[in-house]
Amino acid sequence: MPTECGNPLLLEWIKEWLDVAKERNSKGVTTYKKAYDSMKACPLVFDHPSEAQQLFGLGPKLCDRLTEKLKEHCTEKGLPMPELPHKARKRPSGTEPEGAVPAKKPRKAKPYVPTLRSGAYALILALSTISEDSSSGLTKAQTIEQAQPLCDSSFTAPSDPTKFYTAWSSMKTLIEKDLVYERGRPLRKYALTDEGWGAAKRINKTTGGEDKAADAPVEPGRFTGHGSFIDLGEGSEEEEVSGSRADHRPSDVVRASHNIENRSVTAGHPLGGIPRDKFGVLAAAEERNNRHSKTNTFEFLELLSSSPPRPPIAVKNPGAGSTVLADNNKESRRSNTNNIILSAKEASYSTKSDFPLFQPVHLNPGSFTVKLVLDNREIRAKTDRDYIQDELRKKGVNPIVRPLELGDALWVAKCVHPAMLSLYGEEGDEVVLDWIVERKRLDDLVGSIKDGRFHEQKFRLRKSGIKNVVYLVEDISMSHETTTKYQEAMDSAIASTQVVNGYFVKKTQKLDDTIRYLARMTMMLKSLYESKALNIIPTRTLTPQTYLPLLSHLRTTQPLTSYQITYSAFASLASKSETLTLRDIFLKMLMCTRGITGDKALEIQKHWKTPREFVEAFERCETERLRKELLLEKMGGLVGRKKVGKALSAKVADVWAVV
Repeated sequence: MPTECGNPLLLEWIKEWLDVAKERNSKGVTTYKKAYDSMKACPLVFDHPSEAQQLFGLGPKLCDRLTEKLKEHCTEKGLPMPELPHKARKRPSGTEPEGAVPAKKPRKAKPYVPTLRSGAYALILALSTISEDSSSGLTKAQTIEQAQPLCDSSFTAPSDPTKFYTAWSSMKTLIEKDLVYERGRPLRKYALTDEGWGAAKRINKTTGGEDKAADAPVEPGRFTGHGSFIDLGEGSEEEEVSGSRADHRPSDVVRASHNIENRSVTAGHPLGGIPRDKFGVLAAAEERNNRHSKTNTFEFLELLSSSPPRPPIAVKNPGAGSTVLADNNKESRRSNTNNIILSAKEASYSTKSDFPLFQPVHLNPGSFTVKLVLDNREIRAKTDRDYIQDELRKKGVNPIVRPLELGDALWVAKCVHPAMLSLYGEEGDEVVLDWIVERKRLDDLVGSIKDGRFHEQKFRLRKSGIKNVVYLVEDISMSHETTTKYQEAMDSAIASTQVVNGYFVKKTQKLDDTIRYLARMTMMLKSLYESKALNIIPTRTLTPQTYLPLLSHLRTTQPLTSYQITYSAFASLASKSETLTLRDIFLKMLMCTRGITGDKALEIQKHWKTPREFVEAFERCETERLRKELLLEKMGGLVGRKKVGKALSAKVADVWAVV
């Protein structure tokens, strides 16, 4: 005669869970079947579900679920909840039998908790968007669509082109841990098991549900909550190294709002404020007082004004006594690019050169939008050329893709009206902002060091006149032999970029981190620039010889006012071929010799203006010893990076003395 079950209510609930597990084809079927058979065969009546742990197949986890179910049942029926059974009192100290070894407490198994913003983390949250009682699941495409904004890695492409694992590989781990079950052929669908729902609830309880929109597109110029802007900090996955440049002082940092609140979810992951690195401040731009009228926010150009004219600001050049006009007169801001008082001379980089007088073109807030311009040679792989721009669009940034004369990414202010700048005689409808990114993968960095492009690119970046240069170093797996051979060279190159050149160095672990950095950088620059006016130096005022001295003079005499140039002017000035002078060619020739840096080449050019003069100087030397010591005699006594030693002097003589 079969034994009657003493706890039919508990048996009924276990039977429900067993049926659901069978329907879902879950691995929990075996566990529930053992618990069901044990409970059905037990004639004892339990006062509390925790007493069922004495049965085979029922552990603490299942008894806790039964307890929760009993609480719900008692609340629904209005019944009192049974109390926990009293545990046996512990023996008082000193009463243990002699020689008895105290038993070790069994280590409680910790519940599975995925890493924040990992593949498993995003998949669990994505699958938790469907109802817990739903018998349907999500397909792979639907799951990826929900999970991608919650994950820092891609679900469709490997972070490294040499690898095959994506964030979707975490699904196998979740299935093995019985957090997710799959069913259906050929179209598989995925859903959370009871343990998976427990993990999802723990995640939501910990994060408060805030991370569900962590990477969702943010409306430009808006706050992300709690009065804070989007930050570029990437947490523990990315390392940022602050430059030592004078322009990156904390006192120069722009705060677009006075109530920016810095909050952090994890150590090293700031959410508030403008981008900053772990060791200091990323930097920035000059603080502008809010002197533009809010009522004119959406004017395209201030062509007319009823207010009385104000005199233009005159900035004296102490070297030549000439004047640069920085016009603040609204009445004079008309289509007037021909009003150039003094043409630019073919001058050297000396501070004694004459600067032209000009009236800057003035663009009001609302007349332009900030856009990211991406070099079309920046690709993930030859077979996946659109990956970067596609991922940026998913993050709310629609980049402009074109060949860039300099850098791999930069930002422009694109006029709302395409013909706006043509009213002033300027070409195009874009103005270059003071931010540019040079991206280097580690293998590309090694290649540029070996062929000399590394120094040449930094030399051109300095000549561009852009104030904020971000040198982005992206990690990639390389062979142990290559890493060992060039590790010291890479460390030295990164350190010199930071210390000597004063550029901001940013390190990322993979391409997805780089894409996320560019997206957040774009949002930050939108908030920074779209709320203030731009002053554009007329293109007719510029020449390759006076551009840098003029820009340096304006930044020194008017530190609170920033000046920009049009994109067409920037492309022409940054071109390798269009603006090359004999002086530039001479400098590039000198830097082909190993050990001749940009500073040393500039110092050599001060003594010998042309290659012909340099060769003739060697020809006038009567002996071999005098030829090898020619540079040592002129530059051996200098201090710092311009000094030339005996060995380098002899190396240059070996190249130039036989020309």
